[in-house]
Amino acid sequence: FTIVTQSTAPPGSGLGTSASMGVALLAALARYARKYLLPYELAELASAIERQELKIRGGKQDHYASALGGISFMEFRGEEVKTSALRLSQDTQFELEKNLVLCYTGKSRLSGDIHRNVVEAYTGGESKTVNAIETMKEITLKMKDALLSGRMEEFGQLMSENWENQKRLHPSVSNNDIERLFELAMEQGALGGKACGAGGGGCL
Repeated sequence: FTIVTQSTAPPGSGLGTSASMGVALLAALARYARKYLLPYELAELASAIERQELKIRGGKQDHYASALGGISFMEFRGEEVKTSALRLSQDTQFELEKNLVLCYTGKSRLSGDIHRNVVEAYTGGESKTVNAIETMKEITLKMKDALLSGRMEEFGQLMSENWENQKRLHPSVSNNDIERLFELAMEQGALGGKACGAGGGGCL
């Protein structure tokens, strides 16, 4: 049979479209074959196809986000993934829905290229990259607490703090066009922001 897929999101958007397409396709094929896979099984299979079969650099976060849905706190230790669903208050959910803005930069990019740059810098022991990753881990914990406590202003500021460290990973993560978009957003009252996915283009 023939399978046709389509997506309204542009390619290279940083929204995890390849991961979500992979998870959806595997779920459909499993159902067709009368096999019922758990969400984490779908995530691991979709990740294996991208990383091992297609040789695309990247993590597992998009596959787990697609398979599980909702907002999750994820921890990665080597190949092991631990996920916890975050039960946000209704007020916090409404605030997020009302205030979050998704902006397409108009520029597609290959996340695998950016990941390769970052991995080379990290394994090469570049202190700027190593320190940025450690700081981003700490910010993640703060963001989780801010969300669960409904401290939305702090959450917005932490997004920007994360973005500043993300840019330290490698020069290819940002460019003048992206920086100008963030400047415009902040001038109009945004509390914070970051690029989706690897950066370098796609969505903010």
